[in-house]
Amino acid sequence: MSASFGLEVKMSQATVEVARGDDVTLTCNFKPKSPTNDLIVITWTGDADETSGEKVSQNNFNYYQGKAVIETDLDAKTSKLTLKQVTLKESRRIRCFVQIPGDIEGKTADTTFLLVQVAPSQPLCKVVGTAEYGHNISLTCVSEEGSPTPTYKWERYNVKNVPQAFPLKTTEIITYVVTLCCILSLVNVSMETSGYYICLSSNKVGSAKCNMTLSVMPFTVLIIVIICCYRKRKQKQKQKPKDYEME
Repeated sequence: MSASFGLEVKMSQATVEVARGDDVTLTCNFKPKSPTNDLIVITWTGDADETSGEKVSQNNFNYYQGKAVIETDLDAKTSKLTLKQVTLKESRRIRCFVQIPGDIEGKTADTTFLLVQVAPSQPLCKVVGTAEYGHNISLTCVSEEGSPTPTYKWERYNVKNVPQAFPLKTTEIITYVVTLCCILSLVNVSMETSGYYICLSSNKVGSAKCNMTLSVMPFTVLIIVIICCYRKRKQKQKQKPKDYEME
């Protein structure tokens, strides 16, 4: 909207990306309806973040305290918010709101999304379920931090470090392998499912990986129990006394 019809507020960038630990400056430009104004109030706020739900206001910076500097130039019609040594907690949408008495039409506020970039941390790999023949198990892989949110990729190798396809078996029903985000689901596992599995966690900043050796075992305990029970039954039959014969 043209400034002749009312106030116009615009952030210099819709999205700002910065590496963790760096300083960043956000710029808010505004054009009042009138070139002369007795009072101009500029307020910077931050939307609630995804983790704590905590909002940030200009009067109470919370974790921003001691890290935020606001510089406003009324002649240049700009206001700048500088955040020092940013952390993941600063990733959020930040809003610039301009108030001028009598100038309430037009666009009075604008936002920019601040994305603090962090390479994925070392992911944790683990097996969920019992790695025995015929069972369904899952391999999970999660990085505790990473911004943007990491993507995950599973790979499988044999003992000679040669890449292998994920095992597919055919029984009465065709079993399958499902990859969903950080979860690798293995259905109706067997000896062929055993192998060396690697999970790669990556984003635009960097990558990290974890690896694990999966050994699928047969039902050894169940077999031993059945054999023991069978032997005990035969022993009882041998010890049973014979009936006396009729004279």
